[in-house]
Amino acid sequence: MAFLESLPPLALAAFGTGFTFLMTALGAATVFLIRGAPKPRLQQIFLGFAAGVMIAASVWSLLIPAIEMGEAQGLPGWLPAAGGFALGVLFLLLLDVIIPHLHPGSKEAEGPKTKLPSSTLLVLAVTLHNIPEGMAVGLACAAAASGAGSVPAALALCIGMGLQNFPEGAAVALPLKQEGFSTRKSFVYGALSGLVEPLGGLLAVLLAGGIVWLMPWFLAFAAGAMMYVVVEELIPEAHLGEHSNIGTIGALAGFLVMMVLDVALG
Repeated sequence: MAFLESLPPLALAAFGTGFTFLMTALGAATVFLIRGAPKPRLQQIFLGFAAGVMIAASVWSLLIPAIEMGEAQGLPGWLPAAGGFALGVLFLLLLDVIIPHLHPGSKEAEGPKTKLPSSTLLVLAVTLHNIPEGMAVGLACAAAASGAGSVPAALALCIGMGLQNFPEGAAVALPLKQEGFSTRKSFVYGALSGLVEPLGGLLAVLLAGGIVWLMPWFLAFAAGAMMYVVVEELIPEAHLGEHSNIGTIGALAGFLVMMVLDVALG
């Protein structure tokens, strides 16, 4: 822990987002071990778990620190939290509209009409998920390294995001193999879907670090973007078109795990 606390903001952000990217790659590596598509019930659990982790992380790791930082700057705490949150939602809404993508289990792509293969659209869908996740981890690490947050809390967020990135990597690689891609190519594409996390996280740190007072706005921005992904995509997909106790239990378990990690370590 002392080693992490000695790192500058950008280096700690690189460490955190690098870990979450590694977990995506490990999830994609399941393509070497599993034959066929994941069972629907298992997919429901994973999607629900990811949703629960992101909801808890948005509150404890992003919005509450944003409120506290805003108040420390002499602002009403709700102002940067609400403003950044709304901007994050609008940002993901815009990306959802302008980038064609295909969600796992769906037959029709969303966004502009395109002739891109379904494999590419599937990778783009998971990439959209990973943009706010990378921002969240990168900003939490930068805030911790600069003294505005704590390293244990940032570490808790890294662990939580890493846990839910594992099934995301598998959700890309396994369907690609089903479509006829080689095992190696399926793994590479699945792993690359998580590359946007360190890229997005480091870019957010560079932008927020240049203007320190923007940090609470950026934290809330990441929370809004993640909550958009949860409500628009993860929760509906966790139920796969019908009511599912499995998906609900997965979401509640994810929320519980992330809350305990953040409170215990933070």
